[in-house]
Amino acid sequence: MNRTPNGSKIRTDRRSFISKGLATASVLGTASLLQSDTPLTKGDTDILSFLAALEILEADFWTQYNELGGIQDSQVPGGSGSPIYTKRLQVLDSDFSQYIHDNTDDEISHQAFLNAYLASKGAAMVSLEPFRLLTGSAATGASGKLRLTNLMQLTLDTSWWTRYRSGNRNPDLDPTFVSPQAIDGLSKGKFTAIPRTDADLTPEHHIQAIANTAGFHMATIEQGGSSLYPSLAQRVTSVEVLRILLSIGPTETSHFQTWHDKAGNAPPLTDPTNGLVFPNLNAPPFGGETFQTNLIMPEPCPFISPSLPVCSVIRPTKTEGAAMGAVNFLTAMGLFSGQSAGFFTLLQQLAANADAATRGGM
Repeated sequence: MNRTPNGSKIRTDRRSFISKGLATASVLGTASLLQSDTPLTKGDTDILSFLAALEILEADFWTQYNELGGIQDSQVPGGSGSPIYTKRLQVLDSDFSQYIHDNTDDEISHQAFLNAYLASKGAAMVSLEPFRLLTGSAATGASGKLRLTNLMQLTLDTSWWTRYRSGNRNPDLDPTFVSPQAIDGLSKGKFTAIPRTDADLTPEHHIQAIANTAGFHMATIEQGGSSLYPSLAQRVTSVEVLRILLSIGPTETSHFQTWHDKAGNAPPLTDPTNGLVFPNLNAPPFGGETFQTNLIMPEPCPFISPSLPVCSVIRPTKTEGAAMGAVNFLTAMGLFSGQSAGFFTLLQQLAANADAATRGGM
């Protein structure tokens, strides 16, 4: 990814910009965007570039889900579906395939818009195509395309389940407190969220465990996006860039609440192939208000100061180190297992640049 050293607008006349700069943006279906007279600050450019990279990565793994368990159409092409996997996902919700499709379409639109907006301001668009090197699922229904992300070696932190149900804990005010895991086993191994081959389609409890893992992975990912957008919005300078973050962010929260609800429908079972346990979250030692599966609204909790009344909020939203925290979170999850050193270097640099942005900075 190339950019002028100070992140400033590339000086060019309108005709040149349309013929050259927007030639790339037109591939994304946004050729009507014109360059603004107001350049982005370096900080705003860095924040948008980081978010564009993350949305590219989200679009990549959601496409993998859609190929096997979603709806394949002109909006989200690729793959032909896995009927057995799809049926297991629909145990969590009969509309699961539609939700996967729509979530995938959303993330594709986010990365396309953010890149086109950067181009409209004379800034470089983000491309991760050189890192599309990973082999995905070989199960019937997958497209066989190379991937940026890996859904087959996941270690999931499901502490968001209890964090959002807590009435007295907020990681912004209680950074050392560790919220309990909902599915403890998912935090202690490496598990696939899609069938790796057709051999994963049996026995029934095994493929259901894979579907359950997918449900919790989807919610785990989207709760991260719910926090990241408001965290980085506090660092932007342009009112228009603020508008972008405050408009995309709520869709990530909408995704999170959807998958939070579906994860709660994961049937209790033990995977006979690896011993992974999905407990009954409505039964002892779980149950009650902390684990009750239909409690998907954020419980009011301390916010800003313990001296203020509790408030139902997205948590955490503390802005310091938010971008690097997201990269570390995704890396620890195993989402990038098998990626190159260059990939991690680029992603970490994008995160460091975003975290260095300051409101009102140049």
